[in-house]
Amino acid sequence: MDLDMSPDRLATTPDQTRAGGPDVAGRRVLVVGLARTGLAAAEFLQGRGARVTVTDMRSAEDLGQAVSTLAERGVRLELGGHREASFTEADLIVVSPGVPLNIAPMQRARDQGVPITGEMELASRYLTIPMIAVTGTNGKTTTTSLIGDILRASGRRVFVGGNIGNPLIGVLDGRETPDAVVVEVSSFQLDTAETLRPDVGVILNVTPDHLDRYPDFEAYVASKLRLLARQGPRDKAVFNVDDPVLEAVRCPAAPLGFSRLKRVETGAFLEGGRIVLSEEGRMLGDLALADLALTGAHNHENVMAALLAARAAGVDLETACRAATAFKGLPHRVELVGEFNGVRWYDDSKGTNVGAVMKSLEGFDGPVILIAGGLDKAGDFRALAPLVQSKVKRLVLIGQAREKIAAALAGQTETVLADDMREAVVRSREGARPGDVVLLSPACASFDMFKDYAERGRVFAALVREVAP
Repeated sequence: MDLDMSPDRLATTPDQTRAGGPDVAGRRVLVVGLARTGLAAAEFLQGRGARVTVTDMRSAEDLGQAVSTLAERGVRLELGGHREASFTEADLIVVSPGVPLNIAPMQRARDQGVPITGEMELASRYLTIPMIAVTGTNGKTTTTSLIGDILRASGRRVFVGGNIGNPLIGVLDGRETPDAVVVEVSSFQLDTAETLRPDVGVILNVTPDHLDRYPDFEAYVASKLRLLARQGPRDKAVFNVDDPVLEAVRCPAAPLGFSRLKRVETGAFLEGGRIVLSEEGRMLGDLALADLALTGAHNHENVMAALLAARAAGVDLETACRAATAFKGLPHRVELVGEFNGVRWYDDSKGTNVGAVMKSLEGFDGPVILIAGGLDKAGDFRALAPLVQSKVKRLVLIGQAREKIAAALAGQTETVLADDMREAVVRSREGARPGDVVLLSPACASFDMFKDYAERGRVFAALVREVAP
């Protein structure tokens, strides 16, 4: 598909990026959602003289310490529900990424012309230092963390945050003066992006996800592509040319492609077991895949993207490659949690969509017992059928989506339904033989059974160590 990313394709607002940001002193600002980004945004805005109100559907008891923190600073709190008048009477609404933009009071405010933005977009308007921004359906956190490590290895002071955990707006508190910021950006954060313009924008891949929040895949794609929409010719755009969505992207920035499947004139590609970096067909250097601690096809793509982003930011290739080989990866992302009786057990709890599970399965050659299931995000589990048929010897399903997945993959392999994670681990152990892999890669969110994907992974790892030996 031919995707035109020229700025005039999007609604525009005055570009205040790198220009000191808007004056919010005395303005009525409503912050919707008191998660980590909401708390950071409220504190920042209150410190700039705004008249801040925070609203959240949860109670003060559920929200804990954040409530007393803001109350002590004089921030008005409306908890346990939303008051429509607070939305329609605001001069500005700052919405947390976890809050859907189509809730009724937000729609009323939008109809009345109240500006609605997000914490990352707001922060970017005040930011005066270079930004590397990373998005994609899968691999964002690993790639963002790796880029941060490479920049630190080059001697730079770096803020790493965004959707990875530390709100971008925190870099504006003045306590640190980094040389650059590296941020992970989710589609939800991009939904409110109007002037966000990274010096280096990275899109790793775009596969169906969050279709419980977007009307269709095209809307999700459009959200992801907003990362590149406001870049100019002096900026850099790093993207995966193997991805069917991204291969035909046209954007204003200088393109740097990466590929596992073919040579790239200017960018990075795999050849002969090595990552090769090139510029206008000339080889700049290479890195052996065998030297990397990160394994699997998905991680090879993440490393290529990180090397290109770091190079675009001015890091020399030797330093970048050295830092990449030292990077050990992150928890819950195809993490080996134990090997017992010749069977390897992997925690890929962060594999919360079909595309992530496909990438994980592609990284294994031997027979796999796959534990999947959880809270359905309207994913199309039928896309897993070829890999399940060729690689999965037993499919163990848990959670709210287990019957839907079983129906979608009927006849592809032996399928077992389990009531909880303990039973899933037990049934996996029963079917495992030396040389097999047991992989937790759910293709679903965790919230039907766990607080988050990290808790799901920790419970899995603890049960493996208890049950598998």
